[in-house]
Amino acid sequence: MSQPLRESLEQHQIPIAGDDVERLDHYCRLLWSWNEQINLTRHTDYDTFVARDLADTLQLSAFLEAGEEVLDVGSGGGVPGVPLAILRPDLEITLSESVAKKAKVLNDIVERLDLPVAVYNARAESLFDDFRFDVLTARAVGPMWKLCKWFEPHWASIGRILSIKGPRWVEERKEARHRGYMNQLDLRKVAEYPLAGADGPSVILQISHSRSE
Repeated sequence: MSQPLRESLEQHQIPIAGDDVERLDHYCRLLWSWNEQINLTRHTDYDTFVARDLADTLQLSAFLEAGEEVLDVGSGGGVPGVPLAILRPDLEITLSESVAKKAKVLNDIVERLDLPVAVYNARAESLFDDFRFDVLTARAVGPMWKLCKWFEPHWASIGRILSIKGPRWVEERKEARHRGYMNQLDLRKVAEYPLAGADGPSVILQISHSRSE
C-alpha cells in the first residue's frame, strides 16, 4: 500500500518505522482525497510530501521535548501537526484552524487516523483564556510581524513559538522590528536546512518573551 511513500523516504534518506509509514501514507491519502473538494495543499504526491512537508516536520521535531503541549497554529491541511502526532506520540498536540471547512477536514482526518489530537475551529489566540501551551508551531500562516502581533498579549500562556520560515525570514524580521513587534522578544535561528525545490534554505526560528527566560 505504501510502497511509493517508502521509495520516496529511501530516496531522501529518511528512516521511518514501518507502522509510522503506514499511518503517514493513510494521512496522505485522506488529505489528497479531501483536497479534491477543498484546497488544502499543493503537495499532492509522495515525493513532494516527503521532501517538503515531512522534512519540515522532522526538523521541527528535534526541538520539541517529550511531554510538551503543542498548539499548531493555522493547521490548514495538518502540517506539521498531524505528522508530528503520528511520529511523536510523546507530545500532546492540539490543532487550531479558523476556517470551518478546513477544521471539519482535520477532525475527520484525526478521527480516521485514531490520533489523540484536539481540533479547534478557532483562531489560535482565542484559546489562551482556557489553555496554556509549551510550544506554538507555525508554518505558512503569515509574516513574522503578524505572528508577533497576534500573540503579543498572550505570552503568559505561551512558552515559546517555533516558526518554519523560508529564505525571506531576514526581511520579515526587519519588518517586524520596524513595526515595533519585536520589543521584549528573543528571536533565535535554531536550524537552517536545504529544502528540495525551494529557492533557498529554510529555517526554524524560536521566538520567546525575554521575561519568560
